[in-house]
Amino acid sequence: MKETTIKILEELISRYPLLKCERDNILKSFEYIDGSYKHNGKLLICGNGGSAADSEHIVGELMKKFKKPRAIRKDVYEKLKEYGAEGQILAGTLEGSLRAISLTSHLSLTTAFSNDKNPSVVFAQQLYGLADSGDVLLTISTSGNSENCVLAAITAIAMGVKVVSLTGHKESKLSKISDITIRVPETETYKVQELHLPIYHCLCAMLEEENF
Repeated sequence: MKETTIKILEELISRYPLLKCERDNILKSFEYIDGSYKHNGKLLICGNGGSAADSEHIVGELMKKFKKPRAIRKDVYEKLKEYGAEGQILAGTLEGSLRAISLTSHLSLTTAFSNDKNPSVVFAQQLYGLADSGDVLLTISTSGNSENCVLAAITAIAMGVKVVSLTGHKESKLSKISDITIRVPETETYKVQELHLPIYHCLCAMLEEENF
């Protein structure tokens, strides 16, 4: 791991001292996700309400530049330049990506499955169709007991997908079954969410620093 990567985590703890208790869990979560990326894996993310918005937010930070320039693959860059003006636009505009999918995003699929089958299984269904062994599922739940997140986590475990959970302080269903759980030291929903954001921003910055 780069020294600059670990400095990002230390800066988070400096700015939010109450997160010191979760430093090791944040680092381990980074290692799981980065390990997946190093082996051509991807991150799948789910949550409800504000945590659904967080899922989308994380994808936005990973799939494009977050803090630093990201070069695209050299072979793709050279091939694009063969396609005239359009290729030049693409070669000069595209950014390197860390593959991430929000399971909250697919409106037609989620509404159809919820209507036809069971809304609580909607994240699990998408995970089953999209995930590969070696990927990572990030579940975001302030209570740690959101049924659709728990069912997605169980499906992930059955498929050989690591599960990282971001929850509030209390022990929960997700904390019991996840490979690693970051339990922020708050219990009230909005206060938990306020601490989730700097943690996932830190993880995104660390992943970018390590991979670009």
